[in-house]
Amino acid sequence: MYMRIMPLYLPNHKLLVYISGIAEILLGIGICFEATRKLSVFGIILMLAAFLSVHFYMLSSEKASAGIPKWILILRIPLQFFLMYWAYYYVNI
Repeated sequence: MYMRIMPLYLPNHKLLVYISGIAEILLGIGICFEATRKLSVFGIILMLAAFLSVHFYMLSSEKASAGIPKWILILRIPLQFFLMYWAYYYVNI
């Protein structure tokens, strides 16, 4: 499923999907510990920023959109910025 939404200009799609999945798991675990929370939050924010390219690609490609209505794809972009803000909120907790 994730292979279809990878922008064509990115190399090695399968490897990038695996790396991003592992990073999501490790960063999620990192938030649970005070010693690694700040670093994990900034890692999550960077990943959310990188995933913006996927959201724009899904808007521009019929195949990548996977039949999701265009209005939902458009709403996901501001949602991504809200998620970045929400992650940043956890820096000071």
